[in-house]
Amino acid sequence: MTGFFAGRTLDGVRGDLRSGAATAAGLLDRALESIDPALNAFVTVDAEGAAAAARAADEELAAGRDRGPLHGVPVAVKDIIDVAGLPTGMGSAHFDGYVADRDAACVARLRAAGAVIVGKTTTHEFAYGASGDTAVNGPSRNPHDPSRISGGSSGGSAVAVAAGMVPLALGTDTGGSVRIPAAFCGVAGFKPAYGAVPTEGVFPLSVSFDHVGVLAATAADCRTAYRVLTGQPEDVPPRHEGLRVAWIEGAPVADEVAEVVRGLLPDAPAERVELRELRRVFAAIQDSEAYEVHAERVADAPELYQPATLDRLRRAGETPGWRYVRASRERARFMEEGAGLLRRHDVLALPTVPITAPEIGRAECALGRVQPALLSLTCPWNVLGLPALSVPAGTAGGLPVGLQLVTSPGREDLLFALAGRLAP
Repeated sequence: MTGFFAGRTLDGVRGDLRSGAATAAGLLDRALESIDPALNAFVTVDAEGAAAAARAADEELAAGRDRGPLHGVPVAVKDIIDVAGLPTGMGSAHFDGYVADRDAACVARLRAAGAVIVGKTTTHEFAYGASGDTAVNGPSRNPHDPSRISGGSSGGSAVAVAAGMVPLALGTDTGGSVRIPAAFCGVAGFKPAYGAVPTEGVFPLSVSFDHVGVLAATAADCRTAYRVLTGQPEDVPPRHEGLRVAWIEGAPVADEVAEVVRGLLPDAPAERVELRELRRVFAAIQDSEAYEVHAERVADAPELYQPATLDRLRRAGETPGWRYVRASRERARFMEEGAGLLRRHDVLALPTVPITAPEIGRAECALGRVQPALLSLTCPWNVLGLPALSVPAGTAGGLPVGLQLVTSPGREDLLFALAGRLAP
């Protein structure tokens, strides 16, 4: 099943709304019709609330009030982000029946921009996993092959966009949770710089690394959503000529993935980065902070977790305090080194994920255990707090492959400009 929004851009949707070729209510109907339960992208659909928002958007446009590029656009929200009046389940039995009483800050900004919230998307339990196959409501499924993982933890949001159910979705990214499913599902995913989009009203995984991000069909659409979420005015897209782009090496990548992605930037000089050391720092900090959030639940109601999540949390709880302290100190050193690298180069490029999407439930892959391999190329940029964008690079064995672009905070438009030039 291919949904109504497959292949449609935000500019196209906006043009249809402004020309009268479409209405917000009509677009919502198409979104609801496009939801394919077999892919398990949505855990909650708010047809009634969305219909009221769509009617209000149409009335405002008819009266000449235009809130901007997301006015009347159907949007999905990951189910660890609060939406007032809707359940926030976090993919876990622990929060069965919990209903948010207010919008997360990022959702409030979407509403202020006239977006229509369709519902909540499936998340890996508590966002603590990169595969997207562990949740009380089951795995989200890859639209390119439903027997394969979507990636996670923002898997439902990526699936909803990739299958054309909505043109835009919110996700979160602590170690790659926007970019990994974007790569596996063949869409664009953007993690802003740390703190650029507020996390108030988002259930924490690791407060040092948590980011709110966006998923859309194209990098340009991610840019539009990012500018809305950060209150930046619309402007002319930046120039991309003369960018200094470096190809980052430092972790294993499957040959078929490397061939596809490297082919987009064959002339970029290689730079070696201590990606494995950055991943080690990431693991020590994330595990400590994640266990702090869950310590009481692990002790009091372990049976309410999915077994894989409980196992990860118990192992995380074994991280000694000295390792957290040392990793925090090492992180500061790596941030200085990263800043130096980005003084020599405008943009860093590398694959988003070193493999294509494995089958659901598969515990091993060619590069070792699935979870560490999935995070190996994305989590370093969470450690450094840098903006990172994943865009479709092509396919390997019939499955999508992603290119990841990284830059300094404040230079995000370089990523979007380069991505537009490289789009296959």
